[in-house]
Amino acid sequence: MISKKNLGLLSSALLFGGTAVAQHSPTPAFEGKIGKTIADTKESLPRINPQASKGAPNVVWIHIDDIGYGATTAFGGLIETPNIERLANQGLRYTNYHTCAFSAPTRAALLTGRNQHSVHFGFFAHNAYNTPGYDGYLPFEKATVAETLRENGYNTFAIGKYHLTHPSDATQAGPFNRWPTGRGFDHYFGFPPEAWGTDQWHPTLYRDTQREPEDPQGRHVTTLLANEAIKYISDQKSAAPEKPFFLYFSTGAGHEPHQVATEWSDKYKGKFDAGWDKYRETVLQNQIKLGVVPAGTTLAPRNPGVKEWESLPANERKLFARFMEVYAGFISQTDYEVGRIINFIEQIGQLDNTLVVVLVGDNGAEGAGREVGRFLPNAPDATREQILDKYIKNIDLLGTEFSSANYPDGWAAAANTPFRYYKGYPHYEGGTHNALIFFYPEKIKDQGGIRNQYTYVNDILPTTIELIGAKAPTVINGYPQEPIEGVSLAYTIAPENKNLPERHTIQYNETTSAYAIYKDGWKAAFPSKNDRYKRVLPEGDKKIQLYNVREDFNELHDLADKYPDKVKELADAFDAEAWKYNVYPLKETWDIQNKNVYNGKNQVVLYSDAYLTPFSIPYFVNTASYSIVADVDIPTIKDQGVLLSAGGYLGGFSLYVKGGKLAFAYNAEGRTIELTSNKTIGTGKQKLKAEIQQDITNRNKAVTLYINGDKVATQNFEIGSARHSTEGLDVGRDVGTAVTVAYKAPFIFSGKINRVTLEAI
Repeated sequence: MISKKNLGLLSSALLFGGTAVAQHSPTPAFEGKIGKTIADTKESLPRINPQASKGAPNVVWIHIDDIGYGATTAFGGLIETPNIERLANQGLRYTNYHTCAFSAPTRAALLTGRNQHSVHFGFFAHNAYNTPGYDGYLPFEKATVAETLRENGYNTFAIGKYHLTHPSDATQAGPFNRWPTGRGFDHYFGFPPEAWGTDQWHPTLYRDTQREPEDPQGRHVTTLLANEAIKYISDQKSAAPEKPFFLYFSTGAGHEPHQVATEWSDKYKGKFDAGWDKYRETVLQNQIKLGVVPAGTTLAPRNPGVKEWESLPANERKLFARFMEVYAGFISQTDYEVGRIINFIEQIGQLDNTLVVVLVGDNGAEGAGREVGRFLPNAPDATREQILDKYIKNIDLLGTEFSSANYPDGWAAAANTPFRYYKGYPHYEGGTHNALIFFYPEKIKDQGGIRNQYTYVNDILPTTIELIGAKAPTVINGYPQEPIEGVSLAYTIAPENKNLPERHTIQYNETTSAYAIYKDGWKAAFPSKNDRYKRVLPEGDKKIQLYNVREDFNELHDLADKYPDKVKELADAFDAEAWKYNVYPLKETWDIQNKNVYNGKNQVVLYSDAYLTPFSIPYFVNTASYSIVADVDIPTIKDQGVLLSAGGYLGGFSLYVKGGKLAFAYNAEGRTIELTSNKTIGTGKQKLKAEIQQDITNRNKAVTLYINGDKVATQNFEIGSARHSTEGLDVGRDVGTAVTVAYKAPFIFSGKINRVTLEAI
């Protein structure tokens, strides 16, 4: 029974377009006639499933990760993206589109059509804070686009990056109602649902709610994602050619690690030798000519910490240019795979009746590579010269499976042309101003048109609903739906409407206590007190700032001192929006501890073939002393393999049996510590143990190995925490890259594992 409260919600909910979809009953009333015999009976087909309207279009959302406004040729950049460019040239470019400065908040706002804090994603779920704006659980009262379109008769598919499942729900114990398949998607093929990304050459992938085996051909992850997208569409149209589909294709590119085949990166050899200063100059000229940046826009000063290109030594310029060649190849390969999907839709005669939305970025380019970039692990006390020397000697590894690359900040700043700063800065356009494309031959007649109205990520869902003629249900899965908060852009589509006043007139943006408020062409920026910004921002950027962004596109002229009343007006406006949408309390610092199902536990028992995603690994492994105890059966002296491993080639640890000996490998900071027992393991039941003692700094370690309680090896060493950010933890194997060169992955244990116990000590 629906309560009076919920009936009130049903009657007063302000849904998009003022319309509602009548809920189909799971057991609809029989409309035929029942007789004692078939002759006396009239059949009636039960109307169980919703039906799309005749001719309803397919919908494809393409979401590119960690890429700046000035990266692709579609918006004046120098990275060749002919397939995205084709969609832009036959569709519309939106030049005033904004995201949330970080991935998960943007995706939460995109998929629900609400503000990020309104759907509990003020930051990442693995850094959750237990208040409504930050707990990392998408509320069921705020449906996803998949839930909405499924109620409108669509098949729904998600491919690639989801990043919206709380780590506590991301194990094989579930619950699975906040995995993609629990939030409206018929099928999911992509990264662990709580994860920010994966290794591009050795990806961890899930099919629906089950881990996918490694690709035996070792193909790049973006190729695997495109293959699956094409297969979903092919299977669906073969079975139900009249039924529309919704595809959310969300790549890991260009999030780190930047990895791609050399055939792609080598296409750009020499093309970035002129450096990031020249890149910015060239791209700004292109953008003005293309019309995606206002005429008269000038370049912002270099971001703090970015050096003049010509001042760099020749060997550094060579290294830094190669970083950008790899990133550009990574994005171009992604564009190629996007093109394969679009070409397949065209091949089956569906492209003219397909709405394609290309979101070129979930935030600005990432400035986390700092001055020299990174692609190999380094000791914390390594000097700049030592790091550069190591990188230059190993430059051929850049982009391969043996690297985890992120380019120097100079290239991130260039990719964000003409804006300042980077991903993670919600109060600067470099963190939030991205490129947006709408392609829909059925309704877009102003091919190649430009639209300048203010646009926010939560506008995409209501725009989609209106353009395809769908309706927003009042109730989904028994949950009365709360209002959609975005504004439809459908009013801008017709050529005669291209200059209509914007309808999204006020919008806040906040992460890690830095925030901004946009209102009627004005923007006030409030820097964070978080040290992350104090270290980077010059003094002039640490104060409250005010910009007229209709006249000052890339925020070069701070007007705060000139218009203090406007600053107060906008500060008050932010305060009202913050209370309305769960933004408070602001958090100046964030606990990096993963909030997962093992949080607070001191002992975890795992069984054979168990797998834990990186964000599901017990936190004490990184912060405390711990032991690994494997209870096993070893039939013969030849049995060997991994007992437990976490991470891979670039960092991790592994307890394994080889050549009859117990061994432990600890890989961090670019070196691997190996410890082997001085005693041979017998056959039959065995208790094999590694004890890792760490001091309060987590650097001074003592590792001791035991066989059936007997100490068989011990070693002291100094090294930091092992990095296992993309490969997770495996019992009985080392999937992906190997933690140590002592064996070849996956090195599956050939005996029997009864259990492996991880315990804080």
